[in-house]
Amino acid sequence: MEVSGIISAILIGIVIGVLGRLALPGRQHIGVLWTIVVGIAAALIGSALAGAFGVRSTHGPDWIEWLIQIALAAVGVAVLDRSRATR
Repeated sequence: MEVSGIISAILIGIVIGVLGRLALPGRQHIGVLWTIVVGIAAALIGSALAGAFGVRSTHGPDWIEWLIQIALAAVGVAVLDRSRATR
């Protein structure tokens, strides 16, 4: 992976993580770095799932892929928030 690919993965992870965090009601007790990590993981897993479902390559914006990634980020933020709240 090239440097530009790493930078774009981080930027996409930030956007996906923030959107996933905004999809949840209330306050989350995780930091910005955890949000970025969850967003990057959700973006990678969401792209793989979209490819498996055959909706990754569409004409125009890939709205379904984005929705999958944001939903995964919301689930990831919620799980991480719940696990940190019990400590």
